[in-house]
Amino acid sequence: MSLWAEHLGMLDETFKEPERLECVHKVNEIADDNWRIYASEEMSLLQGHLLKYPVQIDSDGQVSSLPDCDSFPDAGGKILGAHSATIPDILTT
Repeated sequence: MSLWAEHLGMLDETFKEPERLECVHKVNEIADDNWRIYASEEMSLLQGHLLKYPVQIDSDGQVSSLPDCDSFPDAGGKILGAHSATIPDILTT
């Protein structure tokens, strides 16, 4: 429970059974909300410090960045990375 409290900034009875779908949905909901707060123009506090990584995966396994979000808002780095002529893709993806 201390791990949940550390990463999510809260405790909930749902976290006592992490294998249950209800727990997975709760954690994903918090992570999604935290990403929206982080990517927002307005400054707000996060619920803990767990964020959704800003990618989406389609039914064919194709990975893409979230709509209208190709780069991290604070650092500007590309979410999906970029091809490098000197570093093999296997090391950067």
